[in-house]
Amino acid sequence: MADYLANSGRYPVLPHTKPGELIDALPHCAPEHGEPMSAILEDFQRLIVPAATHWNHPGFMAYFATSASGPGILGEMLSAALNMNGMLWKTSPALVELEQVTLEWLWRSMGFAGNPFGIIFDTASTASMHAIAAAREMAAPEIRAEGNGAGLVLYTSEQSHSSIEKGAITLGIGQKNVRKIPVDAEFRMRPDALAKAIERDRAAGLRPFCIVVTVGTTSTTSIDPVEAIADIAGQHGLWLHVDAAYAGAAALAPEFQHILKGCERADSFLTNPHKWLFTPVDLSALYTRRPDILRRAFSLVPEYLRTADDPRAVNYMDYGVPLGRRFRALKLWFVLRYYGRAGIAEIIRAHIGWAQELARQIDADQRFERTAPTPLSTVCFRLKGADEANRSLLERVNASGEVFLSHTMLHDQYCLRLAIGNIGTTREHVQRAWELVQTAAR
Repeated sequence: MADYLANSGRYPVLPHTKPGELIDALPHCAPEHGEPMSAILEDFQRLIVPAATHWNHPGFMAYFATSASGPGILGEMLSAALNMNGMLWKTSPALVELEQVTLEWLWRSMGFAGNPFGIIFDTASTASMHAIAAAREMAAPEIRAEGNGAGLVLYTSEQSHSSIEKGAITLGIGQKNVRKIPVDAEFRMRPDALAKAIERDRAAGLRPFCIVVTVGTTSTTSIDPVEAIADIAGQHGLWLHVDAAYAGAAALAPEFQHILKGCERADSFLTNPHKWLFTPVDLSALYTRRPDILRRAFSLVPEYLRTADDPRAVNYMDYGVPLGRRFRALKLWFVLRYYGRAGIAEIIRAHIGWAQELARQIDADQRFERTAPTPLSTVCFRLKGADEANRSLLERVNASGEVFLSHTMLHDQYCLRLAIGNIGTTREHVQRAWELVQTAAR
């Protein structure tokens, strides 16, 4: 493990493997008798590593990074050794209370005051689904007992993550009752269009109940105007949820805390330390000012799980679907303590600086055009010309094995997307990616 972390750049970021190749290389039945660990580790090196996409590679700039730092990995290992299930305070006081403390640390490190209720889920998709469920509970508590969410309407940006729609589908709201609000020239949700959509739905006898805003959208990292949207949510009595899965970490650098302005007014807020806080996947932190409603949406306690009431003994099983809960807070606690807020801020500041530098280089090259603003550490751009040329360019760059970039569609055009966030990435890696793009363009 230590050797891999020290030398992950020696592997191609994308594996040179074909679909089904690993399946065909492995036995179709488990061994009847145990095998020595040496043989298992040899097969890991020989078969598994060559088939891996290396997210911990410094040239991984395709999606938002999920790079794992040494302290985070050590915390994950110790969590596995303790092997606790924190469904109740009684089943693991250390798990439950460290989760509360660590989430308060993170909240305050992002520049917020107070101490809202926090809970850790696996991913932002799960966390957002729980936030939407709480919003539904506030607007229509009868649904918990009777079912049928007909008429409830959720509002989000046309640039929001697909998990918001999936959450609405899962909770019975229905995809047709998710309103995709148009965006402005910088891909931010338009408050005027949102207000009109809510008024139309109310006039039609429907029940608006939730607005989801994004701070750092997946395609472009655009930041919705949270304060203006919070005003609309307050005017109509709607639950406001903020998805800051990627960008929340940027606020650990004080000069970027402005991106979260207005988020303290939200009913729920999430961010993913497994993205830009160098914590091994998976860990998504959900905060809410309304824990009573979240608990009301999910609490269901059979007799065998009943425990004595104590105001300081939090039973996390009452606040979500999962009963079983891993000790995820331990790895985040290790990361926050090892690097400190200032150490993390220094890394994030560097990532954003390298992205701004790259944006200027793209703007100066007449062959290319930037296709979205670059507020943080993700750069969207394209080679001027046909989409097919950009597809071909991306394939050639990724075939190098040195870097891995992704794409998105903006204004119906195929664009390249370079996202900086890996803890092992340096300025030299970013500049090498740009060299590869330029060479491929030539």
